[in-house]
Amino acid sequence: MRDDRDDPFGDIFDEIERMMSEMADAAGEPGGDAGFGDETHVSVYEEGETLRLVADLPGVDKEGIDLQCDGRTLTISAEGTGRRFDERVRLPVRVDEHSASASFNNGVLEVTFDALEPSADIDLE
Repeated sequence: MRDDRDDPFGDIFDEIERMMSEMADAAGEPGGDAGFGDETHVSVYEEGETLRLVADLPGVDKEGIDLQCDGRTLTISAEGTGRRFDERVRLPVRVDEHSASASFNNGVLEVTFDALEPSADIDLE
């Protein structure tokens, strides 16, 4: 039978957890939340020819949000009261980034894109 005293890595993991907590405290972030935290949720929905992304950004104003897309990845940068969010979301399909439409209401960001057709197969003769 094994107990916690036999765990050769227990002290190492405790030390790593302590250092991570200290770094978060040193950054001045409440609760040690660096970037998207436990209260933030990002979902991606494929709806026919449309791709829709919904992200919770609590404590952020519309003016503090910056969005960028290269057709495969959506980058969300946002600043709010005492926190900063930076997230790169890999999209499940290629999208037309110029078709993007975004809205922000009550801390919820919604971005929609037109999905592009999958790559065509090339017949080898």
